[in-house]
Amino acid sequence: MAERIRIGLIYPELLGTYGDRGNAEVLAWRAARHGLAAEVAEVPAGEPVPPCLDIYVLGGGEDAAQGVAGRLLRSVAGDGLRRAADQSRVVLAVCGAFQLLGRVYLDGRGEEIPGLELLDVETTTGTPRLVGEVVTMSREGELLTGFENHGGRSVLGHEVEPLGRVLRGGGNNGHDATEGARQGAVFGTYLHGPVLARNPALADLLLSQALERRGRRLGPLQPAGRDWAADLHLARLQAVLSRRGWLRLVRRSRAWPVAHQPHQAQVDTAK
Repeated sequence: MAERIRIGLIYPELLGTYGDRGNAEVLAWRAARHGLAAEVAEVPAGEPVPPCLDIYVLGGGEDAAQGVAGRLLRSVAGDGLRRAADQSRVVLAVCGAFQLLGRVYLDGRGEEIPGLELLDVETTTGTPRLVGEVVTMSREGELLTGFENHGGRSVLGHEVEPLGRVLRGGGNNGHDATEGARQGAVFGTYLHGPVLARNPALADLLLSQALERRGRRLGPLQPAGRDWAADLHLARLQAVLSRRGWLRLVRRSRAWPVAHQPHQAQVDTAK
């Protein structure tokens, strides 16, 4: 019998901007290609979050919806998500949800909105909005792509590392060349696309971590003809980077340390 992976899609009616709910569907599809039996469970807003799923997926939301989601997740209904993170169950949070999982969010009125403190990240609002295509390099050496559209300025603390180093785009704040965050089995990012549809290697990383918690390893991909996910990943890289720009950015990325070392140098976004 195939090993089962349970994927939770949390509050999709509030946290589903830019098709982020597709990340759960991609995880299920990718799991099946690895010979796993995937099950996606939607958790409607206000319902208690189950504490025993394998992977939790949260997307972006408009300000009002994000505020409602934050209040619900800080309530008893969100206890399951906090317990799951404490047990090293995998969490992926995109854009607004990424901000909610941090320590605090300072909105445009100067009001402090407490986060879930699952990531050592603090976010303030800023201008202009960071909008456009992004390319980053993960610590595993994978090029990650996505589309960002956010007014947040997120700064990582000492207990967390970036999901990737920005090669092109704004990233967390437009200044320190970080994008997203990873702390234990909790991952945050500003990348839409959905991010897992554009980056099958990241989907595989989440599945691997979920299985490693059980002492298992992710098996090889089963033959399925053409790999459309890999095609999409390559197509988006080629759309953003010229050949010369691609080679230059890859060379630069190899010189950057993997560990989180914030700096204030503006990333060159020219092709």
